[in-house]
Amino acid sequence: MSEYKFRYHPDPLKTGAFKNDKTVICDRCNKETNVYYTNPFYSVKEIYALCPDCIASGAAAEKFDGAFQDSESVDEVSDPEKLDELVHRTPGYCGWQQEYWLAHCGDYCAFLGYYDWAALEREGLAAEIEETYRGDVCGVDFEDAREHLNMESGYLFGCLHCGKHFIYIDFD
Repeated sequence: MSEYKFRYHPDPLKTGAFKNDKTVICDRCNKETNVYYTNPFYSVKEIYALCPDCIASGAAAEKFDGAFQDSESVDEVSDPEKLDELVHRTPGYCGWQQEYWLAHCGDYCAFLGYYDWAALEREGLAAEIEETYRGDVCGVDFEDAREHLNMESGYLFGCLHCGKHFIYIDFD
């Protein structure tokens, strides 16, 4: 894999944003890669695979006039460079409906993966998630969210500055 680190999506292989099950040709640079992106990419042109280097550099978003995250489906952050990095140089994640990216401490959080309630309990995060739960973003109170997380996964985020964890859920 590339030497690039994605600040807002630190382990895209673990989360499934990247696959490494075969060698493919990157649609942007036309080079072979055995690590490639298959998650949402919003562009007029249909894209099959992108390599980590073309994502990290912003070359893929520039060439295809595309985005990895809808810039309207994010928490507000005052620094436009942070939004540009998130939208144009960060692998996205797959949600049930519209993906939403959380922010905290004036910056976007890191996407850490898909977690149901049992996984949050195993990781020792359940109490923290109850404390940091954002009903204003998810649209339901915590008890409904917890019930949902007993059946489906939510999207776990971690603040890059204070280390707090947050969950985002959407419903089908």
